[in-house]
Amino acid sequence: MTLKATKIALIGAGSTVFMKNLLGDLLQVELLRNAHIALMDIDPHRLETSQLVAGKIAEALGASPTFEATTDRRRALDGADYVITMIQVAGYKPGTVTDFEVPKRHGLRQTIGDTLGIGGIMRGLRTAPVLVDIARDMRELCPNALMLQYVNPMAINCLALNRFTPEVRTVGLCHSVQGTAKELAEDIGVPIEEIRYRCAGINHMAFYLSFERLLPDGRTEDLYPRIRSVLETGKVPDWNRVRYEVFRHFGHFVTESSEHFAEYVPWFIKRHRPDLIEQFNIPLDEYIRRCEVQIGDWAQQEKALLAGEGLKVCRSHEYASQIIEAELTGRPTLINGNVMNTGLIANLPESACVEVPCVVDHNGIQPTRIGDLPVGLAALMQTNINVQTLTVEALASGRREHVKQAAMLDPHTAAELSLDEIDRLVDELIRAHEGWLPHLS
Repeated sequence: MTLKATKIALIGAGSTVFMKNLLGDLLQVELLRNAHIALMDIDPHRLETSQLVAGKIAEALGASPTFEATTDRRRALDGADYVITMIQVAGYKPGTVTDFEVPKRHGLRQTIGDTLGIGGIMRGLRTAPVLVDIARDMRELCPNALMLQYVNPMAINCLALNRFTPEVRTVGLCHSVQGTAKELAEDIGVPIEEIRYRCAGINHMAFYLSFERLLPDGRTEDLYPRIRSVLETGKVPDWNRVRYEVFRHFGHFVTESSEHFAEYVPWFIKRHRPDLIEQFNIPLDEYIRRCEVQIGDWAQQEKALLAGEGLKVCRSHEYASQIIEAELTGRPTLINGNVMNTGLIANLPESACVEVPCVVDHNGIQPTRIGDLPVGLAALMQTNINVQTLTVEALASGRREHVKQAAMLDPHTAAELSLDEIDRLVDELIRAHEGWLPHLS
């Protein structure tokens, strides 16, 4: 009896570097070494590069997958067991550039602009409908598949998927929880292998409720005093001042980077307070800078990847391969996933998308119940949930006023602009997004 090879569709596979990491993870799973991998992208040149790099990864690992490269999304999805999304709707240009340049003309500066704030709102409005279309295709072509959703703005996209295609299995995945844990381990000088933690909240605003070291005798050491010592002894890394300042006032450490977190709250980016920008080392227009560097380096990077230079394939800390392996083998693993709040965090609304520990095995994704978060943390998250909820409501209703209300309730936008200024900014952004957004009356 010949078993059918597991089919995994990578949607947006022209994101060659991210594809390389995920594929390297997948092909190190014994049951996936002969998998059918569908690489799909709308850019034929990037897709060709990704296919060639994929072949080199398989060769380096001694794996024998079947590769299929296509610009036809439905072909890639047909019969898939798992679908990994990594798309960027409208791309760096015009999408991201528009999200930064238009608000800047209105006096509103951003750092990353992909999760919350006016940039996150607009990215969500143009991205969530595409993800929902993918899910509708899955409903027809691979109804039992699991969507492993990596696209930002994570919470907005997951909320839309669960609202419009609730019958499609999906989980939102990020690397901020495990990535920040590793950074904190380095700050306090404790090997990450000895650390265990419990972390919950919403994507990019989850907090470590506990951060402990497992001792040889089975006891645990609370590591928060060591983290507090980094702050008190002035050893905070320059690039991480925002998060340590939030830790000072809220008592728990947040998962997303300082450059991200600075624009989720009203306290750090103020055009009339350049001293705050300097004090907390906030890199304005950081995502624009990163994209320009990446574009500038791409030709050389592409050449190196195609030549196999430095093609060292190691298992990354991304969750996708762990999830697939756990479902196929039944050996449980623990991830932090973005799922609907079905009573998981008691003092956040059930309409929210939350990021909580999830057990994965033959039974699929099983979120764990957290109970109540510390009330200050829940209140902080609610300010972001308001924006996420209204953005999805705008997609559901087609009402432009909900986009404006989302922006008016956004902590950073509201700290910088008046109601009338926000009203005019949103109108200009919607005009600039013509062809990328659903109709907003």
